[in-house]
Amino acid sequence: MSSKLSVSMNKKPIYDILFEDSFDALANALRGLDMEGCSAVIVTDSTVGPHYAALVEESVKDVFSSCFTVSFPAGEKSKNLETVKMLTEQFVEHHLKRRDVVLALGGGVVGDVAGFCAAIYMRGIRVVQIPTTLLAQVDSSVGGKTGVDLDAYKNMIGAFKMPELVYINTSVLETLDARQFYSGMAEALKYGLIMDSSFYEWMLTKLYEIHERDKAVMAELIEQCCICKAKIVERDPLEQSDRALLNFGHTIGHAIEKYKDFQLLHGECVALGSVAAAYISWQKGKLAKDEYYEIRDMFVPFNLPISIEDIDAQEILRLTKSDKKADKGGVRFALLKRVGKAYLDSGVTDEEILAGIAEIEYREDGE
Repeated sequence: MSSKLSVSMNKKPIYDILFEDSFDALANALRGLDMEGCSAVIVTDSTVGPHYAALVEESVKDVFSSCFTVSFPAGEKSKNLETVKMLTEQFVEHHLKRRDVVLALGGGVVGDVAGFCAAIYMRGIRVVQIPTTLLAQVDSSVGGKTGVDLDAYKNMIGAFKMPELVYINTSVLETLDARQFYSGMAEALKYGLIMDSSFYEWMLTKLYEIHERDKAVMAELIEQCCICKAKIVERDPLEQSDRALLNFGHTIGHAIEKYKDFQLLHGECVALGSVAAAYISWQKGKLAKDEYYEIRDMFVPFNLPISIEDIDAQEILRLTKSDKKADKGGVRFALLKRVGKAYLDSGVTDEEILAGIAEIEYREDGE
């Protein structure tokens, strides 16, 4: 399996997404980007590094004059300025220059942190995204968003840093644990919900193959998600309008993620936020009742939560309103008119947000 998707800005291709089933094509792809003879740093984490860092380093050793690996503890709690300081100090100590390259090898946290370091080090050096989780492959590695968290504020410090290349090796999904795998499915389902109803229906019909991680089905799913994201990013690279549709499920989802101190995975929180957003869409008269319940219930077969215990609705509301997606008109929500059609709404009231939160709050009576 090998295919390519070009991401363009103003009708000019700026980087490619390569879909492969090994790391065998990585070296030649880097050579094609005029990286031969440069230095490189592989930025990874304590989960991915032991599996793949040495393999990637071996794969690219003939491309670069030098290549070293830097790792940090896995998890959202490492997505902060302390990690940025540690990494950039390593860049300095290894004498990285402006033509040199950061290889971001890992999931969404690695991609965000390594990309941000590449954006700010020497006012910008090159970065290649090598995503190793389903969530990163279908979503976060594409589009150039990078950043870190600041206390209660998720992704509050960041920069747009387009990669030179996104290299997706789908075979790494074989070592991905089940919870991380299904977390990625929340982002995949999001693309169907906001912009492609036929893709959404296709995922539902391929449920068994997805559970089995069928190689052909997963390759098609990942590529379709990247096509969806590329279409939006090409229209709105800096999130001035349509790109905000990609935040469907994320506004309340980010608040839950922080409230639970990152004990839930990002995709799990996106699923919860998606149910809340779909409920608000129904209550605002945009989404049909039956369609809301179908959307809610279809997260369950993908092992994603649709309710949550032990939350403080008022605190979730406060965190939602402090999200960076808020604007002067209020919190800007991505909501649904129907499956496959999303819209932006800055007029969601506190009462509507609280009703959405109440809908996902677990109650023993099931009501």
